[in-house]
Amino acid sequence: MKRKIYDTMVRWKQESAGKTALLIDGARRVGKSYIAEEFARTQYRSYILIDFNRAGKEVRDLFEQNLNDLDSFFMYLSAIYGVTLYRNDSLIILDEIQLFPRARSAIKYLVADGRYHYLETGSLMSIRKNVADILIPSEERHLKMYPLDFEEFLWAMNETPLADLMKVCFDKKKEMGPALHRKAMTLFRKYLIVGGMPQAVSTYQETQDFEKTDAIKRAILDLYRQDIAKHAKGCKRKAEVVFDEIPEQLSRHEKKFVLSALGRGARFRDYESAFLWLEDAMICNVCYNSTAPDAGIRMNWDRTALKLYFGDTGLLISHAFDENGLVTQEIYKKLLLGKLEVNEGMIFENIVAQMLTASGHRLYFYSNSSRDDKNARMEIDFLITKRKVTDRHNVSAIEVKSGSRYTYSSLRKFMDRYREQLDVPYILHTADYSEKDGIAFLPVYWTWLL
Repeated sequence: MKRKIYDTMVRWKQESAGKTALLIDGARRVGKSYIAEEFARTQYRSYILIDFNRAGKEVRDLFEQNLNDLDSFFMYLSAIYGVTLYRNDSLIILDEIQLFPRARSAIKYLVADGRYHYLETGSLMSIRKNVADILIPSEERHLKMYPLDFEEFLWAMNETPLADLMKVCFDKKKEMGPALHRKAMTLFRKYLIVGGMPQAVSTYQETQDFEKTDAIKRAILDLYRQDIAKHAKGCKRKAEVVFDEIPEQLSRHEKKFVLSALGRGARFRDYESAFLWLEDAMICNVCYNSTAPDAGIRMNWDRTALKLYFGDTGLLISHAFDENGLVTQEIYKKLLLGKLEVNEGMIFENIVAQMLTASGHRLYFYSNSSRDDKNARMEIDFLITKRKVTDRHNVSAIEVKSGSRYTYSSLRKFMDRYREQLDVPYILHTADYSEKDGIAFLPVYWTWLL
């Protein structure tokens, strides 16, 4: 599948390979190993893929015993894998490197040697046990990989012209038009259901069968549960409880995570490690409350008030609508037609969080529950900042609307209260593009363009 990260990898090769190693971090099954090998095949004369899930003792011993003699190190490595290495034209891929942290610390010496280029891939990269007792090399360039965004999904569905048209309409502030808007919304609702995990997208592309796709997603969810049980040291049970509670929390009208649902007397400090573990594993996207929407948005955040979204919305649907281990065809039909009576709001908000994260935004929301001042009482789903900060008008407020009838009183109050700080306010909805009252109403499938 065509992935945007590939172009970033090519730029790395052109600009800093040989001076740095590239580390691709992402959730399990997000496509890291595939893109690494595809990059190696197309960009280098030869490559060696060291998969530390399979590498035997003889390979691991090279990193333990031969780093002081790199001539021998490369001679043995070339012989073990039967691959000839070419100076400045061979790539060595260290796959699943979190399973052997010693190889990660060796990057310092391998990059300094300068003969070849190095690409690392892994999950759970910042989990404590995966960095214990090693020196994290300063020569690493860290790149995060996410599930397919909507444009990548359109590429996979052979709908590249539609994606290109979206860019033009977004730039020109122009409607898509009734026929193309309906087509785009149908494809977007398929994206909601399938999600962006490459194996799920590939299965749907080949079969057009939601049930077969659901089986793939359910296997990934089981893998995540196994990872929690195996790797969430010190917070295993709490991480499991939080993981299973996410759909219920998102289905609430106010989507801030309510700790009391986890147990009587539950406190943030008791569960903070579980939230952080799920975020570090890139299983979830955490959205924090910002108490002051200005250019220094991160300096005004309340880390104890948060919303927790699934990293992939297709996985959320398989997790939330579980009936005897299978999401029913009736649920799929209602999602496709926009007729789901409940929970569609949480699905739309989750997909927006997913696409904003993939576009490089940190997630923040604004909430003020003042009992004394009704004009101050409001909640804004998301806040994003401009790429280039200026003296004022740096923050855009985003409201997500899944239905055709809605109000936006919170956004109006927010605009009145923070006029000097506010850039273009957006409402993401299921209709075509329009502008009214100083607000840009965008079709939700344009989120990836923000």
